[in-house]
Amino acid sequence: MIELPREEQLEAVFVDLADILVQDFDVIGFLYTLAEHCVQLLDVTAAGVLLATPGGRLVDVAATDERTRRLGTVSVEAGEGPCWDCFHSKQLVPGVSLTTAEATERWPRFVPRAVEAGFASVASCPLRLHDQVIGSLDLFREQPGPLNASHLRLGQALADTATVGILQQRVVSERMTVSAQLQSALDSRVVVEQAKGYLAQRLGTDVEQAFAHLRRHARSRRTRLTDLARQVMQGTADPALFDRHVR
Repeated sequence: MIELPREEQLEAVFVDLADILVQDFDVIGFLYTLAEHCVQLLDVTAAGVLLATPGGRLVDVAATDERTRRLGTVSVEAGEGPCWDCFHSKQLVPGVSLTTAEATERWPRFVPRAVEAGFASVASCPLRLHDQVIGSLDLFREQPGPLNASHLRLGQALADTATVGILQQRVVSERMTVSAQLQSALDSRVVVEQAKGYLAQRLGTDVEQAFAHLRRHARSRRTRLTDLARQVMQGTADPALFDRHVR
């Protein structure tokens, strides 16, 4: 596959995100796409997105791989980490080396797990619109050293795009509160996680492979990821989805 020049990559990414926004908006599918584009465009190995519940509790909702999703869970349960600091300070957390004593002192439970997962540095961008922050976008690198300034700015731009998308869902009634919108997104995330596990068992693959298959099936049929996940759990999904030879 021929790699496009960076300017064309940027254009393609924002066109893709805009295309998703004008369709029947699927928050979870949108956030997974956002995380994948971060890995494509930025000098990072993995990315994850956390959203806040109406009560202010962070929940991991999307990640480019399972180790990153598990780190999101660790951060939420420990009440520490770049996403935690980013969300509560409403400020960008620039690249932090995970191999220093200062990092371990700052995040004593998060850092050992992140290093064990193979990451050397991390940054976090707030999902914000003006003074309102609804979550964070975490950017992980296996290489030591922080992201450069231009990549951090682009990461924040992508995070801002995600925030606008979440807060302006086309399929949500204009009278719904932001809290209800966020709760709907978090509920969708649970269904997707259940479908990932069930499909992995049916196909005899790991969870990441099953999820990639689920997303390909949804996108090829222009079906909302969340709707397809519900169909899987209700037993009404297209039988072709469970064909081991269709990947």
